[in-house]
Amino acid sequence: MFFNKKRANEYMREYNLDVLIATSFVNITYFTDYYCWIDPLFKDYMMIPGAPSRLAQGYAVYPLDGKPALVVNPLFSLNSADNWVNDIYTYGQASELEGSILPPLKIPAHLQRYHDLHNNSSDHATPTDALHAILKDRGLLEAQIGLEKENLPVDTESEIVNRLSKANIKDCTNLIRLIRMVKSKDDLASLTRGAEISERAAMDSFALLKPDSLASDLVHNFRTRVAEEGGDFEHFIYSICGLGITAETEHRFTDKDVFFVDFGCYYNHQFSDTGTTIAMSNPSNELLARHQILRAAVDAAVEMIKPGVKTSEVHGTMNQTLLDNGITNSFPHGHSYGLEVREYPIIVADNGLRICDDCVDISSDIVLETGMVFNLESCLFYLANGAVHTEQAVVVTENGNRPLVKQERNIPFTP
Repeated sequence: MFFNKKRANEYMREYNLDVLIATSFVNITYFTDYYCWIDPLFKDYMMIPGAPSRLAQGYAVYPLDGKPALVVNPLFSLNSADNWVNDIYTYGQASELEGSILPPLKIPAHLQRYHDLHNNSSDHATPTDALHAILKDRGLLEAQIGLEKENLPVDTESEIVNRLSKANIKDCTNLIRLIRMVKSKDDLASLTRGAEISERAAMDSFALLKPDSLASDLVHNFRTRVAEEGGDFEHFIYSICGLGITAETEHRFTDKDVFFVDFGCYYNHQFSDTGTTIAMSNPSNELLARHQILRAAVDAAVEMIKPGVKTSEVHGTMNQTLLDNGITNSFPHGHSYGLEVREYPIIVADNGLRICDDCVDISSDIVLETGMVFNLESCLFYLANGAVHTEQAVVVTENGNRPLVKQERNIPFTP
């Protein structure tokens, strides 16, 4: 289960909310474990020429007291078969299904309810009709409702508000982001597994490198190893001659190359992300010294990470270590990740902004909590000479922190 129920309940009580409603495909997955590959891709105009380019709407409903529920298209309802949320409301009809020509075959018992969802006529013409029915069935039509409003189409939001005229509806978009900052036990296990897959795939691929190797072969090796371990390729980017970062540019590595690599995979619909530096032979003393300074900056930050420390303090330690060693042209920072490539907390200097919606209003200089996971990273580019980079993921523990996974990065190159 991705969802941190305990944390959600605490926030709901603090902000006097009876129910949370997720409306984005990412947060519907977070609330329920439901995932359908086409949800982030398929837009209205792809079926109805001239329609808007918005994604099909779904909902996840989490009451503080009562049974959670999910609103999905009946054609994709089977994707919820293994979810912890099993109260499914559908809408419309799956017109592509025809069950009257042939006699029905026996289907597994645990799939019978999905047969019934298709076979029984839905009372709900639209997703919003189904959402209204969920709230009505749970006595929440006049409740204190937290609604994820960001990116919700204006007409859909208006319809929800008009149909729930006796409810007090508050935007909870950032509240949900704050819930997601602290990972559940299952969430953390999944992130760990994804990081392990990515790390092994990269190290195995790097071991095959030699002068005259093609960049595309390196990427292919990484893709293959990720797939062999049950993950899906997400990204593999690299620098060439210190000219920035690319994902597609072909290059034959030489024995002089020192380059930045950043890589990651998907596992259980979650991102992994890390990076390192590859030297095809002994690097120059200058580049080696600068890489060691980047490493020292990350190490200094790791030393101070514990609950109660602000993100700006972590960033400040990294930045000051670089400044003390004469480096002013790097951007040391950090970020969490999970169902999205970057999530809170973001490890940067205090920018004076607020994280706020109708429910929460806190400083963007977030205070670290036990159970947070985030990367620390810093890089430098030297035109026509190369690029150096370091990146490490940590888990905040009760008394400090620990690495998300073991990293073996000080490996000598052997052509």
